[in-house]
Amino acid sequence: MINDLEILHLDEACVAVNKPPDLLVHRSFVATREKENVVRTLTRQLGTRVFTVHRLDRATSGVLIFGLNAEAAHLLTTQFERREVQKTYMAIVRGYTDDSGTIDLPLKEPYDRIATPAETTEDKPAQEAITEYRTLSRSELPLSAGRYPTSRYSFVRVTPHTGRRHQIRRHFKHASHPIVGDIKHGDNHVNQLIEREFGIRRLLLVASELRIRHPTSDSPMRLTAQTGEDFERARKSLNLCTTDTHSEQDISER
Repeated sequence: MINDLEILHLDEACVAVNKPPDLLVHRSFVATREKENVVRTLTRQLGTRVFTVHRLDRATSGVLIFGLNAEAAHLLTTQFERREVQKTYMAIVRGYTDDSGTIDLPLKEPYDRIATPAETTEDKPAQEAITEYRTLSRSELPLSAGRYPTSRYSFVRVTPHTGRRHQIRRHFKHASHPIVGDIKHGDNHVNQLIEREFGIRRLLLVASELRIRHPTSDSPMRLTAQTGEDFERARKSLNLCTTDTHSEQDISER
């Protein structure tokens, strides 16, 4: 049994938590042996049913919101479907990214014959997927990940405008800047280097902020989560302290 989750917001209609890394949001056909997940833990913690509104990858940590009744969940889910929600992520990636950029690459839904519904086919067309980012800092370390004597890293703020599965991870892989710690879409040489040198073994991607309207009052909500001790340890180990005072202020406010 895992510890109680960090509650970021709680009222009669919804609850938001800071999801830890390596924890499923709910039960999954591809991880049938996993007994613990966010839904189960939160239900036990609050003593009431929670309704899933959106998801984060198992390896991703950060802000996750749930409805506490079906109507509230529907109203929250509708905002995601209409792209009325503003999401912000923090990530550490391989290489030097541009100061800012937009990755506009349609993505096909990954097909899994076990987890994917029977009515879905492998021929499903690619869907629009857009990810913006801004580079907060860069570093070069005298550590080789295989090909070169040094290795480079960037600390980026990411704003996805669509919500495709593994969108941020797949987009940065496409841009040749895979997220550090990404086992499926990342650079295994870099991942092994970071684990060997600094003892860090996790996906360095955090859902740091969610802006959404309250399901009943319609008032704006700004939900923020700290990047966490392990992420900050990775950032400091990789010498990714920002030099932009505005960037530092933005991060501290999260």
